[in-house]
Amino acid sequence: MNRSSWWGQAIWAVPWLLFQYFPVADLVTTDRPTAARWVGALGLVAFTVVYLRVIGQLGRPRALRPDFAVMTTLAVALAVGFGANWAGLMIYVSAAAAAALPWRWVWPAVVAAALVCLAVLVADDGAGLFFLPPICLLTAFGISGTGYLITVNRELQEARDELARNAVAEERLRFARDLHDLLGHSLSLIALKSEVARRLAEKDPVRAQQEMADVEEAARRALAEVRDAVSGYRQVSCGQALAEARAALTGAGITVRLPDRVPALPGGADAALGWVVREATTNVLRHSRAGTVTVDLAEDGVRAVLTVTDDGAAGAGERITVLGSSSGSGLAGLRERVTALGGELQAGPLDGGGYRVRATVPLLPAEAPAGRVSA
Repeated sequence: MNRSSWWGQAIWAVPWLLFQYFPVADLVTTDRPTAARWVGALGLVAFTVVYLRVIGQLGRPRALRPDFAVMTTLAVALAVGFGANWAGLMIYVSAAAAAALPWRWVWPAVVAAALVCLAVLVADDGAGLFFLPPICLLTAFGISGTGYLITVNRELQEARDELARNAVAEERLRFARDLHDLLGHSLSLIALKSEVARRLAEKDPVRAQQEMADVEEAARRALAEVRDAVSGYRQVSCGQALAEARAALTGAGITVRLPDRVPALPGGADAALGWVVREATTNVLRHSRAGTVTVDLAEDGVRAVLTVTDDGAAGAGERITVLGSSSGSGLAGLRERVTALGGELQAGPLDGGGYRVRATVPLLPAEAPAGRVSA
């Protein structure tokens, strides 16, 4: 422990030094040789410094340290050597024991200090100071309680700091996931449109020009979405994601079947299903070689079920590897979004060929912990 640290911990204990009135008054008023007075004064100063160092460890890990042994030796020597007026030093020994010693040693040490204090008073006929031994016990009770409160407060502070660090890390993961989902879809569309435009550049310049216009629009939209994400205001709705999916898949020559109606959904469920549509669409464009994609959306007032099915021929292993990335993107990222609402996400190949992604999310907060719809 550095010097500034233990002084900061010990400064609150300075007012308790008022019990040193008795030994100081004894040094001034009792007729003793000058050498004895110097020994008493220097011993009292050394005892006080070491005591403040020990009491400064209040609330910290407990252990029997050399400074406690030095302080106790000085207190016993001064009390025995100078008499009843110095017996009050054992109060500080009790306080230091309650502050620094391991719990199993605290009360044996406190009782021993009180007995030494009582013995000195009896031996030196200090009848007027018999209130000091009980104070040894009461001081230990008070210091033990204070130490417990300091320890609990420090643990709460450490827990709060840990929660703050976890919140920052979680927000970083969320932002990385959102950015991946936003750019993954938009850049896949831009790459696809650019490839189509390159192939049509000589055969059909008008169509190629239209494709490049779509590329420009997709790039502008991606830029706007990234800006929104950075600002923390990005919220992908299911209806918007379905419209984007229609444009992207149709442009790739894939037949799309979408729901006739998009029901009004709560904000969290709407956003989560929007991300499912976007990621599933990106997966189809990148890996499926599908000819038809069907999106079904149903809700019964309690939960909503979104299913995206394609007839692609890409292997299940390839799909799962991409969607199930351990970095938190793809299927893992979608599952986090859906399960955070109390829902369920399933993805896998179909027996007759093709691939299906299915998300079930509750619409009512009370239903969040309830059972989930299975595939």
